[in-house]
Amino acid sequence: MSELKDLIKKFIEIDDDLNEKIENALDDSEELPESFEEDNEEQINQLGEIYHEIEHMVFHEEFIIVSNANSEEKEIVALIVSDEDEEAEEFVIPAYTDEEEANEAIKTFKEQFGENDFACDKKLGSEIVADYAEDEEFIGIAINAPQWDFVIGSEEVHDCSD
Repeated sequence: MSELKDLIKKFIEIDDDLNEKIENALDDSEELPESFEEDNEEQINQLGEIYHEIEHMVFHEEFIIVSNANSEEKEIVALIVSDEDEEAEEFVIPAYTDEEEANEAIKTFKEQFGENDFACDKKLGSEIVADYAEDEEFIGIAINAPQWDFVIGSEEVHDCSD
């Protein structure tokens, strides 16, 4: 398993644990206790540190991206994340850490979109962000979607040396 995948899984576990603690704390009242942040400071700090590591790793990570092979121009599969009634259609580009994840996603895409043909290409995270940086509706990269619900914003993908 890739280091990035491990970090994301760790991030999701900690985030889920904190969310459960928040839900439990809110069961008794409408506001979190003042001591919540202090009591959970270690986990909160750990989340920030892990996310920061992920931001840097995504910049250099080589991902598999999926394209619709039936169109004349190679069209990258994008996932719309905005509501239907919104004027602009915000989207994320799904990126996969390995072929197994990409193949799982292709199965899902075929179920949703019919028997389209899909092709896979490899690109660095920084290249994916650069390709769509001018598009105002581009939000970021969804890593191993639809299996995970982990999106990293395009403005957060950066090199450590910057």
